[in-house]
Amino acid sequence: MSPQFEIQLIAVIVAVACALPGVFLVLRKMAMMSDSITHTILLGIVLAFFVTHDLSSSFLIAGAALMGVVTVWLTEILGRTRLLAEDAAIGIVFPLLFSIAIILITRYAGSVHLDTDSVLLGELAFAPFDRMIVERVDLGAKAIHTTGILLLINLAVIIIFFKELKLATFDPMLASVLGFAPTLVHYGLMTLVSLTTVGAFQAVGSILVVAFMIGPPVTAYLLTDDLKRMLILSGAIGAINGLLGYLAAALLDVSIAGCMAMMTGISFLLVFIFAPGRGLVSTLSRRRNQKIGFAKMILLLHLYHHEESEANLAEIQNYLRLDGELTKNLIALLQKEGCIELNNSVIKLTEQGRLTSLRSYETLLSG
Repeated sequence: MSPQFEIQLIAVIVAVACALPGVFLVLRKMAMMSDSITHTILLGIVLAFFVTHDLSSSFLIAGAALMGVVTVWLTEILGRTRLLAEDAAIGIVFPLLFSIAIILITRYAGSVHLDTDSVLLGELAFAPFDRMIVERVDLGAKAIHTTGILLLINLAVIIIFFKELKLATFDPMLASVLGFAPTLVHYGLMTLVSLTTVGAFQAVGSILVVAFMIGPPVTAYLLTDDLKRMLILSGAIGAINGLLGYLAAALLDVSIAGCMAMMTGISFLLVFIFAPGRGLVSTLSRRRNQKIGFAKMILLLHLYHHEESEANLAEIQNYLRLDGELTKNLIALLQKEGCIELNNSVIKLTEQGRLTSLRSYETLLSG
């Protein structure tokens, strides 16, 4: 495999692996927790290194994953006091643990190749240089195998515990009644998020981990209400962002991770604007239609209750408190629908208009 292909493969695997648990973080309104964990795991790595004195030890991964769970635990303890909101608790715990890690590195591990840049930035371009060689056989970049195992673990956990995760996410009280232990499910999910973060940050850095963990799920959330479909869409969007980001980086000769994060933001922005049903364009259009529909109903009811007196365009505009152009469009629309007649600026209801007015009146009473 060429280095270019390996980089793209790692990006796709990491994107899908991060997006899957990220869906549940978004649905639980814990999106910023991923940012917190990606930084505080550095303290777990540092503490584990002080115990093992070996940067390649598997205890570093265990320490980092454990610190991710500790981050969640401390945040929730502060939140339960009801003196702080969850975002404020994250804002206290995350800088505290991260700064302790930085102080420990600068004070006691200054000569060791263990720095904050390796955690924050990462560089996919270097991933193909770290090879997995077994009995002199090159099996490809290590990151492909580590992130691939991570993806399989995430898939297996979500498939096996899908019912528990879904119920604990949408209705924790019902989950508790049914004996699903929502607290256990919650901390299991946070452990999975920590493991995903630890397994992915060495290849892509924490900034891209956050982008892949939150960007695709939020984008998919605007496109569907179905959880299974949201999981599939999140993985697909993450993979496409990874591939497009690599192509953009190759074309512009800039940071690969930066371009992938940028593509994640661009794809979200496009969906945010143009998504059917929930996009900005469709939302504004729906609000305008609702405004016009309400104005039509009020106008018809006004004409119905004042049929004895004549109503002209100026009076209607003053009554509805709409601008002149919108009022003219409203009158033209009602004429087209056969609800009113306009003779020398005098507006009168038709038989169709009276029936529509009565239906509107009944709707108001029933509502």
